[in-house]
Amino acid sequence: MKFNRLSDLIAQHQLQGKRVFIRADLNVPQDAAGNITEDTRVRASVPAIRQALDAGAAVMVTSHLGRPVEGEFKPEDSLAPIAKRLAELLGQPVELRQNWVDGVEVAPGQVVLLENCRVNKGEKKNSDELAQKIAKLCDIYVNDAFGTAHRAEATTHGIAKFAPVACAGPLLAAELDALGKALNQPARPLVAIVAGSKVSSKLTILKALADKVDNLIVGGGIANTFLLASGLKIGKSLAEPDLVDEAKAIIEMMAKRGASVPIPVDVVCAKEFSPMAAAQVKDVGDVADDDLILDIGPKTAATLAAQIGQAGSIVWNGPVGVFEFDQFGEGTKTLALAIAGSKAFSIAGGGDTLAAIAKYKITDKIGYISTGGGAFLEFLEGKTLPAVEILLQRAA
Repeated sequence: MKFNRLSDLIAQHQLQGKRVFIRADLNVPQDAAGNITEDTRVRASVPAIRQALDAGAAVMVTSHLGRPVEGEFKPEDSLAPIAKRLAELLGQPVELRQNWVDGVEVAPGQVVLLENCRVNKGEKKNSDELAQKIAKLCDIYVNDAFGTAHRAEATTHGIAKFAPVACAGPLLAAELDALGKALNQPARPLVAIVAGSKVSSKLTILKALADKVDNLIVGGGIANTFLLASGLKIGKSLAEPDLVDEAKAIIEMMAKRGASVPIPVDVVCAKEFSPMAAAQVKDVGDVADDDLILDIGPKTAATLAAQIGQAGSIVWNGPVGVFEFDQFGEGTKTLALAIAGSKAFSIAGGGDTLAAIAKYKITDKIGYISTGGGAFLEFLEGKTLPAVEILLQRAA
């Protein structure tokens, strides 16, 4: 993928004295009092801001936060807590500016945070009128918000059409490089792990990957639907019987290419869904009518871990069992540690996946951890992300 990069513009000394508008993703969780409870996204936004400041630019940063009503600003929509945290991380003042669309005063070496962009009328509808106004504020537009790249909004897409120069910041560029490496030029075998409660929510991803990967490992409720498609009983487990034909079609599509969807040979069952539930390992043929399948079994986990060990590239989206309950977490733990120990390039994304990575303390063993939930999934589906597409057009 060819797009302008902030790093290239800096190397060409193009930022000195210029007005730089950075669209960051600062949508962080907060408690009832408005305190930031987890600041990963704020910390991740710092390199782009720091690089622009060090290159002599006058820097404006904005982001959405929560789901405000356009045109109706409320105190809980404010980026004020983020301005405070950014100032601490940057080691310099970060002034918060309200009502900024019609003009912003900012000097080289200074950074200002522009209040919640989703409060502006026309933001979500990607209004050209709004985008043109915002584009006039800057000489260079930087998109560093992969998490919103699947949405065409005024600050993610519209502004990139009209700004004199549009480029990707370090966070967005790293995401696109990693995803491109994993999906477009993968070292083989390419193994994908797609797990979750519903096939329907990930059906398009499964179909898109079925065309590309050598092994498609399914887990969670998705695996139960594939067990049904293979003629096996799943008791009262979560599944989608109406999608069995789709699962069969994916198995057949993979088989025609000499690829596979490994079906579990053993599973971990319980009689109830509860943190206190007693776990029982069973061969797949022995699942009783009142059983709930809540994890893959040890034989299956060992086989899959061996496949992961042979992989050249790994894409991971979703835990393969109810890993929040330790007795149903061994499958996810085994695969997580196999990914961590693999020489393959690995990319992981999705909230539950990130929670599993944190739980098993393997953050530094994953090749790339994607920060964009919905955008990551849409990229896996093979969809063109609007905010990326416009950067590709502007680079042409």
